[in-house]
Amino acid sequence: MEDLKTRIEKLVEKVDITSKKKRIRELELESGDSGFWNDHQTAAKKMKELSDLQKEVEEVELLQLWFEEGEASEAEKLLKKLETLLFYTSPYDKGGAILAIHSGQGGTEAMDWTEMLFRMYTRYCERKKWSYEILDQTPGEEAGLKSITISVNGTYAYGNLRHEAGVHRLVRQSPFNADKLRQTSFAMVEVLPEVEQIEGIDIKEEDVEFEAFRSGGHGGQNVNKVSTAVRLKHKATGIVVTASVERSQIQNRGFAMKLLKAKLWALQEEERKKKESELKGGYKTPGWGNQIRSYVLHPYKMVKDLRTNFESGNPDKILDGDLDKFIEEELRMLS
Repeated sequence: MEDLKTRIEKLVEKVDITSKKKRIRELELESGDSGFWNDHQTAAKKMKELSDLQKEVEEVELLQLWFEEGEASEAEKLLKKLETLLFYTSPYDKGGAILAIHSGQGGTEAMDWTEMLFRMYTRYCERKKWSYEILDQTPGEEAGLKSITISVNGTYAYGNLRHEAGVHRLVRQSPFNADKLRQTSFAMVEVLPEVEQIEGIDIKEEDVEFEAFRSGGHGGQNVNKVSTAVRLKHKATGIVVTASVERSQIQNRGFAMKLLKAKLWALQEEERKKKESELKGGYKTPGWGNQIRSYVLHPYKMVKDLRTNFESGNPDKILDGDLDKFIEEELRMLS
């Protein structure tokens, strides 16, 4: 019981219930204002924040109550769940994420692998009851996807997905040749937070080059007869983003701007980490390199994370979106 008490005290201190209760009172006062719903989008976000905060406070208070009443078993279960909150260290962890998958070495195999990863992550989103929408995609020539970018909307979406970034490797018998030879394919996963404002960066209209073009499908066939796809280029950094999945140019422009903000945040974050690492005596540029996870379907079955050493002998289950154990180990070790 003493160990349980210590863990609960540590949780309460880290979660900072006092600050959360203060924010709840602020949001409750705001929501009572007559003009609160004039900006429906902002109001909806604040009501979601209020609901999430109330749930967190209620669960911590319930944990304390169960401990005081001697319900050690119930307290232990809830504490284990709440302790995962301590792994979320980024200010963006609680918000949404932008997840992109790019095919690497392996040709058609790699494009098929990219589509398999897209299915894995969208099934994971469905398990978490998160919504997602496709911002941009480029189909493969024969099969699969060259790349795809999605926006994931859900509480702690970025916090759960951010350590999935890196190279994912697949080993299997090829379904694309008659001999069914063993084939190794690679795909890169990129994960960025959804950011509204970037500290120190104000994106003005004149800072961005805009281009509209027709989005294409397999074999160069036009999906749209008009130029609804959007390409944005940030002049100062040279960052280029595209959005092409919607039939409305306005919607695609909104998606592209969301992606541009995330890319600019990532560039700023990379520079910050570079400076910190140089002071400590070393810096490794992020990008293609050693894989973070291997998925082996032949000659044996195994998925292994090469950072945490966590593994599973059931790849089908993992590729169907059952990623919780892998992500929990990532959070425990890498946060």
